[in-house]
Amino acid sequence: MVNFQCQRLPSELMQSNRIKPRFQPPPHWQADLFQSNPIFADLQQLFQPSQCRDWPTPDWLNQQRTDTSYEFVANALLERDGRYYEDYIYASQKIPTRAENWHDYFGGLIWCLFPRTKALLNQLHIQEIERAGHSPRTPLRNKITLLDECGVLIAYTPIQRSLVQQLQQHQWVDVFWQQRALWWQQIRPVVFGHAIYEMATQPFIGLTAKCWFIEVPDEFFKAPLKAAYTFLDDKLQQQIAKPKTLLNNEQLTPLPLLGVPGWYQDNQQSDFYHNSDYFRPKRNKG
Repeated sequence: MVNFQCQRLPSELMQSNRIKPRFQPPPHWQADLFQSNPIFADLQQLFQPSQCRDWPTPDWLNQQRTDTSYEFVANALLERDGRYYEDYIYASQKIPTRAENWHDYFGGLIWCLFPRTKALLNQLHIQEIERAGHSPRTPLRNKITLLDECGVLIAYTPIQRSLVQQLQQHQWVDVFWQQRALWWQQIRPVVFGHAIYEMATQPFIGLTAKCWFIEVPDEFFKAPLKAAYTFLDDKLQQQIAKPKTLLNNEQLTPLPLLGVPGWYQDNQQSDFYHNSDYFRPKRNKG
């Protein structure tokens, strides 16, 4: 069970004489997060987690499924079994879930929202393990994990291909500020990486996701939310069924998450985007 840190701290916090702090989510269940933080708006609309008075259990997660081919179970079953996390899921169709754990809670919700894609990612892990062993991890497995932990899907209409190129070229002011009105109308982020949700429980300047771009029809932005997620699950599963797509450098490019319009209070001012430690220009090769 890998817990990637999808973050990039400002340069002044990465001096050689400083230890990079490890992110710590809230120690207790905080239902109010889902109503106060707009990053969680989709989860709140689809699952109503703010109504949970205490940590959701595997049984609660099982009640949220539409695909019953897998089952959430207590992590103790994995500990007793002794197999590697991905091996256990593939063989048993059971997803070990640690109690009172933000990372596994959000991981469970992503399984509920993207069952086809998550099952395929698990299958690709197993294929790579059978080919190359558990260690060292192959480049493809690293990419799978990066998407799985840190990915944010960028759904965009064909006419907004230029915005995708601006994101890939790190033209942050142009895409986040000057083209602000197009967000949520013709281009939309959807969190896929459960580590991103975990770190959004306590957002910090430096929180950086990885973009995965999916072209969608105009009707996508008028569809009910659940239908939109089902569409993205199908599209993403089709894309990564071709493993070379995961190794394409035009995918999984950086996304300073708090720059997304509507996702962070401070980004309502243009000066917010002038922090080059966070909104970094693209590096020149060579």
